[in-house]
Amino acid sequence: MTGGQFHRAMGLVDATAIVIGSMIGSGIFIVAAQTAKDVGCTGWFLAAWIFAGFLTITAATCYAELASMYPEAGGQYIFLREAYGKLTGFLYGWTLFMVIQSGTNAAVAVAFAKFLGVFVPFVSDENVILQISNWHFSTQKLVALLVIVLLTAINCGGIHLAKLIQTSFTSIKVVALFSLVALGVFATQSHHGVPLNFDNVWAAKSIDGNILSGMPLLLAFSVALVGPLFAMDAWNNVTFSGGEVKDPTKTLPRSLVAGTVLVCFLYTLTNIVYLLLLPLEGVKDAPDVIARGIQFASQDRVGTASLEVIFGEVGQRIMAGAIMISVFGALNGLILSGPRLYYAMAKDGLFFKKAGILHAKTNVPVFGLVLQGIWSCVLATSGKYGDLLDMVVFAALLFYILTVAAILILRKKEKERERPFKVPLYPVLPWLYIVCASVVAVAQIIARPDYSGAGFLIILLGLPVFFLWQRKAEPTAE
Repeated sequence: MTGGQFHRAMGLVDATAIVIGSMIGSGIFIVAAQTAKDVGCTGWFLAAWIFAGFLTITAATCYAELASMYPEAGGQYIFLREAYGKLTGFLYGWTLFMVIQSGTNAAVAVAFAKFLGVFVPFVSDENVILQISNWHFSTQKLVALLVIVLLTAINCGGIHLAKLIQTSFTSIKVVALFSLVALGVFATQSHHGVPLNFDNVWAAKSIDGNILSGMPLLLAFSVALVGPLFAMDAWNNVTFSGGEVKDPTKTLPRSLVAGTVLVCFLYTLTNIVYLLLLPLEGVKDAPDVIARGIQFASQDRVGTASLEVIFGEVGQRIMAGAIMISVFGALNGLILSGPRLYYAMAKDGLFFKKAGILHAKTNVPVFGLVLQGIWSCVLATSGKYGDLLDMVVFAALLFYILTVAAILILRKKEKERERPFKVPLYPVLPWLYIVCASVVAVAQIIARPDYSGAGFLIILLGLPVFFLWQRKAEPTAE
């Protein structure tokens, strides 16, 4: 079968927009509540966000070297394949398709529908269209499906409109986040958190009020990193689209570093604003937004609670609109990127052959886009995508560690290969990430063995599938 070819249509701004746009979704407005519960004090709360940002930027810097070595479609799959072999690359691609990418697509689409419900009450999970036993299909799920279908169709039309949407929506939400920061800083009359949050800032304690120190504090802090790391995730998606980036050996490293630095800086400022506006500690089911604090913000919507402090009830609508814009842009970036990795897998005979063929006119992997869209819709209607995402956080972190470690392997294995970008302070930076991220992973195993175990299980389920592909599939022709 013949098809089209990837066009290098994305410049530095477009590639950076994918990094930023994929990172900024709804997480920054929600996960701060759980982080506050995990450590219970301002110092360790901010430290968790700053340290997560450091880990993210460090990992992105390491990926920048790999992306400059292999500036082609597939990104992280290619890095893992070259360092460890096809099996490891496939297990990452398998986990990405089954849960990481498709599950995140589902979660983000449902988040869009939830916040649309603030403006259109008809869109609600309570408004059931079809009920079969314990499963139901609501107007909220219908909207989630429609937005997945819409963005999948747009991406099937070619890279040009998709990148325009990505760049436009990313610009809007970066401006929106900076606006939130500015509003929070200058609304001094609304700084209800200042008298409470900046006294005895390092007195960490559990949600039950137990003082944390030593090993329990290390464990709590490691678990507290999960939310911030999740909120900062998906920056690696731009590597999947390496085949469509102009001057990729320079553009990919620059976009990875610049995008992650900007987002991590913005997230730190945003959390400082949360601490200015709201007390970190709160009372569950308290009657007002200030008494609930960051820990017990209604439905964990810390961003919404912050704007409610400044604007009253209208703040809920302002934030709902901002989050809709944010998640729409994030969903477009996720939908755009994933099928480029499935394309690379198909070229190796490890995915459906049609996923490795580009549309003759639009030059995009239409089959992969449609397949991803269908599975994302299934997960969105199942109602179980949230559980799947919790389970795979550990698995995603494991693959990040393996990919950063790939630099150490490839420095020996591919000594002669050109590296237009090299990790600074090598090998200190890669080893620093590997050690720190491994501590977080071990803490996950100790604190949440059910989720980390399920993450392992999802990966292991890919083993028989890999050997099935090996036996029955041949690589597609270039």
